[in-house]
Amino acid sequence: MRAIWKGAVSFGLVSIGVRLYSATEEKDIRFHQVHREDGGRIRYKRVCSVDGEEVSYDDIAKGYDLGGGEMVILTDEDFADLPLSTSRAIDVLEFVPADQVDPMLYNKAYYLEPEGTATKPYVLLRDALADSDRVAIVKVAIRQREQLATLRVRDNVLVLNTMLWPDEIRQASFGFLDDDIQVRPPELAMAASLIDSMAGEFAPDEYTDDYRAALQEVIDAKVEGREIVAPEEEEEAPAAAVDLMAALRASVERARVARGEAPGEAAGEDREPAEPTPITSAKSAKAAAAPAAKKAAPARKTAPAKKAAAADQKKTTAKKAQPEKAQARKAAAKTAGQKTGGTRQTSGTQKSGARKTAAKKTTDRKSA
Repeated sequence: MRAIWKGAVSFGLVSIGVRLYSATEEKDIRFHQVHREDGGRIRYKRVCSVDGEEVSYDDIAKGYDLGGGEMVILTDEDFADLPLSTSRAIDVLEFVPADQVDPMLYNKAYYLEPEGTATKPYVLLRDALADSDRVAIVKVAIRQREQLATLRVRDNVLVLNTMLWPDEIRQASFGFLDDDIQVRPPELAMAASLIDSMAGEFAPDEYTDDYRAALQEVIDAKVEGREIVAPEEEEEAPAAAVDLMAALRASVERARVARGEAPGEAAGEDREPAEPTPITSAKSAKAAAAPAAKKAAPARKTAPAKKAAAADQKKTTAKKAQPEKAQARKAAAKTAGQKTGGTRQTSGTQKSGARKTAAKKTTDRKSA
């Protein structure tokens, strides 16, 4: 690696000489613009739009567009008078907990290497940072621009991460943030189950740039004169989920199969049935209505027959009841007659006996 910057870390009254190296590099395959007919490189000329003449690099200045065709021209002397434009110090401002720095602020990473006799204070700052679990907030001027940055430890090396300024982060203002969207507990539980089934330890080496590998294969085949083998087609992205719960449940099962687990093997399968969504409720109601409708149709046809049978049964019962009632009436009348006759006979006998007794008493009186 080649150092791109030299300076010193200002840590209180301690100054640590360091060299700066780019910690990252892009692996994109780069191409040149060429003439299709003969492969010649396409060159660009710096041409003035006013006089049409080519301009050398030494005659190029920086201009700020004010709008309306007006331009302010700045020279190298104007930039030289700016503060910190030539400063070679990395000024430590404060030490903060590492988790308080939003990763969105990070921009580019650099390695710091101690220079000369600065190894011991370098190691001292490195170990102190590692033990405190904090990062140093610093200011540094790189390529004539002051930047906010952090100092942290990675693989026993101090790493300088340049950062964006807070006003360079765009605010997320989207319409859906104002919508009142309610997430039901069963849906949240199923989403958590999906996250658990896809949980793992981050190993960056397991991930590869498939597009770059395929493109390199095409280039190698062109060089060697081989036939280009088309890469395997990737699965199409699934359509938007209609039933969210069904999609989540299918995703959980798919993740389990991918991990070599049997469906329903993971924890959480004994939970109570999930509350049906409006879509599943409508489907269930429709499915239940179909057999009910089929059963209702024959029931309507048999209803008149049942009514007729009931009417015939009533008539038959009425016919049977008429003779029985007549017989009952006759029997009651006969019994009543018998009772009446018996009573009358008894009364007549009693009266006759009384008369005979009275006549006898009268005859006895006359004889006396």
